[in-house]
Amino acid sequence: MRLYSLTLGLVILAFASGPAVGQVIGEGGTVRHHRETTEDNTAQLLAQADQEIGKQDYASAEKTLLEVTGKDAKNYVAWFDLGYVYNATDRRAQAIEAYRKSVAANPDIFESNLNLGILLAGQHEPEAEQFLRAATKLKPTAHPEEGWYRAWLMLGHVLEGSKPTEAIEAFQNAAKYHPKDPEPYLEEGMLLEKQKEYVEAAAQYQKAAELDPKSKTALAGVVNSYSEAGQVPEAEKAIRKFLELDPNNATAHIQLGRLLAAQKKWSDAIPEFEAGLRLQPDDEQAQRQLAGIYIQEKKPELAVPHLQAALQHNPNDASLHHTLAQAYIEQKKLGEAQDELVATLRLDPTMGEAYGDLAFVASETKNYPLVLKALAARAQFLPDIPLTYFLRGTAYDHLQDAKDAAANYHKFLEVANGRYPDQEWQAKHRLIAIEPKK
Repeated sequence: MRLYSLTLGLVILAFASGPAVGQVIGEGGTVRHHRETTEDNTAQLLAQADQEIGKQDYASAEKTLLEVTGKDAKNYVAWFDLGYVYNATDRRAQAIEAYRKSVAANPDIFESNLNLGILLAGQHEPEAEQFLRAATKLKPTAHPEEGWYRAWLMLGHVLEGSKPTEAIEAFQNAAKYHPKDPEPYLEEGMLLEKQKEYVEAAAQYQKAAELDPKSKTALAGVVNSYSEAGQVPEAEKAIRKFLELDPNNATAHIQLGRLLAAQKKWSDAIPEFEAGLRLQPDDEQAQRQLAGIYIQEKKPELAVPHLQAALQHNPNDASLHHTLAQAYIEQKKLGEAQDELVATLRLDPTMGEAYGDLAFVASETKNYPLVLKALAARAQFLPDIPLTYFLRGTAYDHLQDAKDAAANYHKFLEVANGRYPDQEWQAKHRLIAIEPKK
């Protein structure tokens, strides 16, 4: 038996004349089979064509086979072999036509339907479904489990874009005939993930990963599906296995950092983000997330360089400027904080929280007119809170507007409820100083 590789990545065994001796299924799923012929001259010509194909003398084989079909237009064996010759010489349209004639002459041959379906699938022709389905209902000449596996697998690929539910069923049938091949489970997992059936997808990806522990695609599918399903510990376990295979994968380190952060394991998340960003510094989202963790951990000085890096890629992101301003406030770098707040509000003049932060910075730098201006702008977007009353009261107080200062101190004390003891003490004592005695 001779195997020939085709440019479509398929492997075909050429037809031979004489008694049926079975068929060989190649890696890509296409097959060749052997059938008896009844006419001696035809048998001799088919045997001659088989020898010519074996020598890759396709021109001679084509001539010989056309002689057969010229005498017998319904000789499905000759048309089948012509399909192979045309395919081997990169004439896909003619190969498809030859296989069509082979199937038309004898529609009950598994291999003819399979090969035609595969070639039509390669041309993205929806008609491929018809012949692949026919193949799944016919019995291969030899190695039936392998043949049916290839037919169901290819049918699944044909259906996955238009009929995902039927494609899943096809991949499940393929797995029945070849349960130790990870591909059907992997394909089913991808389809289930697209349908947001994350738990079911994770199960299929896990089967593929167990069959091929070195498959990055399978492990990535497990991680993504568990993450989407909210099964964070399982996702963490899977991604650690992935990193054992690919320790320099930036995306995996960053994703592990996110999973750890989701579990509030801040100190464990930080080195994973740092490792990922060393490998992939242009990941703005990761820079932003790591900065947020550093702020959460009261390390604003470590957040600043990551926020600055993120701003290099997105300088017009108001929220990034605002977060950087807050990091500067935590470090008491008030000038830098004010610059970032001005940039924030230039980009988004509706961000009420930024006006509140600007009022705080202005109060700390004793720019009391700016405090009042910032608080007035904030009030257009957000309701007052205890600290805005206090900031407004102290600003009026420093500007020697005792009436408005007292009014805001009183509002502050009405809503503070003991939550701000230092400011409450100050407000009470200032009221004693600025309000006239009754």
